[in-house]
Amino acid sequence: MEKALQTMINNMPEKTGKSLEQWKKILKVKAFAKHSEGVNFLKKEHGVTHGFANTIVTLTKEENNSEADLVANQYKGKDLLFPIYEKLISVVKTFGNDVTITPKKTSVSVIRKRQFTLIKPATKTRIDLGLKLPNKPTTERLGNSGPFGTMCTHRVQITSIEAVDAELIGWMKEAYKLAE
Repeated sequence: MEKALQTMINNMPEKTGKSLEQWKKILKVKAFAKHSEGVNFLKKEHGVTHGFANTIVTLTKEENNSEADLVANQYKGKDLLFPIYEKLISVVKTFGNDVTITPKKTSVSVIRKRQFTLIKPATKTRIDLGLKLPNKPTTERLGNSGPFGTMCTHRVQITSIEAVDAELIGWMKEAYKLAE
């Protein structure tokens, strides 16, 4: 597969009129929300065949979606929440060397053998922290999963770094232990 991909990249200037780097610059300016929008744009506006268009969009997205980029994009315009996020990440990293931090487009999954915590900047002033704590009753602070649905059993709404206290850390640690 790697060899076929490299051949396609090498043939791109001859077959499409531009190098991969030139196509990436064009797509970066456009910043399509969906993969298919980028593919359709290249096909309709530039006459690129489907195979090349799909490859160009895929390789452009991979480059623009590093873990650091994904997290940075989540906190654009929500700068006050970033210290809370950093605190939550520093806490879960102390649980064990089997913790995996997996940024996605709108949230960050924290995984042991399975996801036990989900961190999502929900508004400009609030992070929603999802936890997997089956059979644990809800409280005023430890609410139901809300918009997380079945991804989590509970949700804690965090609006200040002070909310990352012993009680919250205890729930996170409990969810970590249950995810083994």
